[in-house]
Amino acid sequence: MIAPAPDPRRQALRLQLRADRERFAADPGFDAAHAALGSHLAAVIAQLEPQCLGVYWAIRSEFNAAVALGADPACAQLSWALPYTRRTPREMHYRHWDRQSPTLQDECGIPASSGAPVVPDVVLVPCVGFTAEGYRLGYGGGYFDRWMAAHPHVTAVGVAWSFNRIDAAAFGAQAHDRPLMLVVTENGPV
Repeated sequence: MIAPAPDPRRQALRLQLRADRERFAADPGFDAAHAALGSHLAAVIAQLEPQCLGVYWAIRSEFNAAVALGADPACAQLSWALPYTRRTPREMHYRHWDRQSPTLQDECGIPASSGAPVVPDVVLVPCVGFTAEGYRLGYGGGYFDRWMAAHPHVTAVGVAWSFNRIDAAAFGAQAHDRPLMLVVTENGPV
């Protein structure tokens, strides 16, 4: 899949939503929201019963799924994997993760695992924004969309803050966008 030309409307929306998220991370209610999202996400994961769970390394005030789920006894028993991204060619795959602090960074500078390549059956996908229809606005690199297109059998669960929900018309889904099965927020599944 070739990356589409950057959409200036999406870029502006991305900047606004990231700024909102940064302000929220400094809010006194952040810890309670983080705990609530962790609880809702653990319940969803328990229902899905994955063999291998693809998580992500939290950056830029994203919800830290690894910390939240690592504290849940049921989730702690699962096999986990982290994404590894390449800049050229622009692609992503998952590697088994032993949940130790990564000593490796991928080509985008994000901590990654040096474990064996795996294809998780459930992946958590961080969202800068999301629509009620399950489309996500990410950082604009297209890594998750390309991976989901190549692995349509995998259950993709978005992870976002409720205030990052956007109108479908403002998002304007494009041919390369892949919908998530559901999105989980601090208020529960959407």
